[in-house]
Amino acid sequence: MKNVLLQLIVLLTTMMSCKDNTVNPSSAAVEPGTDPNFQIVANKDVGLTTFNRKVVVFDIDIYAVDGVADVNLLHAANLLAQYLDNNEDGTVDDQKVWDAMKNNRAFLVMWKNESDLNMVLPTGREGQDLGNDETHPEWHTSKTGSFDAALEEVLHLVTHVGYARAYPEVFGEMAGTTLTNAMDKARGGRFNSIPNTYPAGAWYTYDDQTCNYDCMATEYMYWAMTSLLGAQANRLNEIKGEWTLNTPAKLESEDPDVYALLTDNDYKLPTVLPDGTYKR
Repeated sequence: MKNVLLQLIVLLTTMMSCKDNTVNPSSAAVEPGTDPNFQIVANKDVGLTTFNRKVVVFDIDIYAVDGVADVNLLHAANLLAQYLDNNEDGTVDDQKVWDAMKNNRAFLVMWKNESDLNMVLPTGREGQDLGNDETHPEWHTSKTGSFDAALEEVLHLVTHVGYARAYPEVFGEMAGTTLTNAMDKARGGRFNSIPNTYPAGAWYTYDDQTCNYDCMATEYMYWAMTSLLGAQANRLNEIKGEWTLNTPAKLESEDPDVYALLTDNDYKLPTVLPDGTYKR
């Protein structure tokens, strides 16, 4: 997995987003490339003009370049809606998480070619990227074949900009939080950089040298959350170089700290794996 969190460090003199409604219900018949809950609209937001259109989900922008398929853009929108409103009742499950994402003006950009990410990044916003060709809505039918990496990248946005900011002592990505204390056990120690060799018995052994400590926490949250929700059950051979607790039973038995955290009802984390069919 790549470290994909966008580092928003370049200043713009002006940055105002053109906002649409949060969730966009439509009574019109569904046409190809459209969705009953979300509308694709032209993007006119300053600073992100290389992305020609967008969808707005609970006030969170998802931008796309021309080469991104409508079906993939709408799939990402549905996943984001399901992560934020997992019981699909039309209301975000955790107000604090949503507020944190809005306060940091969270956004997702979808690209076709990596060169699409060569852009001036807007100040005061935190973002995440997702590739068109790593988005696979069809995976959810059988949970086989090319994995839907949109599950990962959309979740990164929610946890990094949402949960980590809403509950910094719990989900914060610096050392000493509830999340990172569990991660340090999973890695066999507290490592600020990738060790040459992980200790025997470690079950989280991510080895991307570009991934610093907070990035490692983001990735750990992804592995644990999606394993708990069942996304990794058929993928052990693919992922065991990074993560081995690929089922809820393994997670509960071998990483009880993170299991307890992710099942704590105080934080209203997802209990059902998003599948891209938000049914508000």
